[in-house]
Amino acid sequence: MSPEVIAQLAPTGVLRAAINLSNFLLVTGRTAAGDPQGVAPDMAAAIAERLGVPIVYRPYPKPGELADAIAENAWDIGLIGAEPQRAEKIAFTAAYCEIEATYLVPAGSPITSLAEVDRPGVRIASTARAAYDLWLERNIRQATLVHSDSLDGALELFKADRLDVLAGLRPRLLSDVKGLPGARILDGKFMAVQQAIGTARGNTAAAQFLAAFVEEAKASGLVGRLIEKHGAHGLSVAPAA
Repeated sequence: MSPEVIAQLAPTGVLRAAINLSNFLLVTGRTAAGDPQGVAPDMAAAIAERLGVPIVYRPYPKPGELADAIAENAWDIGLIGAEPQRAEKIAFTAAYCEIEATYLVPAGSPITSLAEVDRPGVRIASTARAAYDLWLERNIRQATLVHSDSLDGALELFKADRLDVLAGLRPRLLSDVKGLPGARILDGKFMAVQQAIGTARGNTAAAQFLAAFVEEAKASGLVGRLIEKHGAHGLSVAPAA
């Protein structure tokens, strides 16, 4: 292992891994000591093992807070959805897994396809600064985005304000639709959240190491085994870069 890579990824002697707790597919529980469990923590642990250093988890309740913390040098690697806005300060690998994002519409909605959502007068409930919300901010031209600070909040906003569409990750929407008689999840996806691993933009050697590690983890079956281990149905192994 290159000393330069270790110096960039573990400058304090440990690998500080930032984990987004709001993604219930990637973080499925907690250990007795309170550390996060799931696909993302296990990927971080595999990197620490390869480096030969201990791991310390840095959990964040929301992805936006995790991304912001790079400015404070609060973590060495961050496991988060790769988005252009975040990539201004974070060097991302290619995705190691992906999650479909789509729309849910209420009972009686005239909207039957993804293409019908971005129209004048349509109001979309979304979770602020989620990876799919950043995509919507860049791509929605005619509909109106109505933001909440949390997944549960977006659902409540959708119901209370009788909004036209609820945006979200398909696995979460499959749960939400059960409590909404007559509601429908639209076929297809408007994007797929690319779950990747990032480090600070200046860590060139570290970024190259992480990129190679992710490709190896996909090709060797490690990512697939972790998805199966944690029962993370709704996650799929991302294609090779």
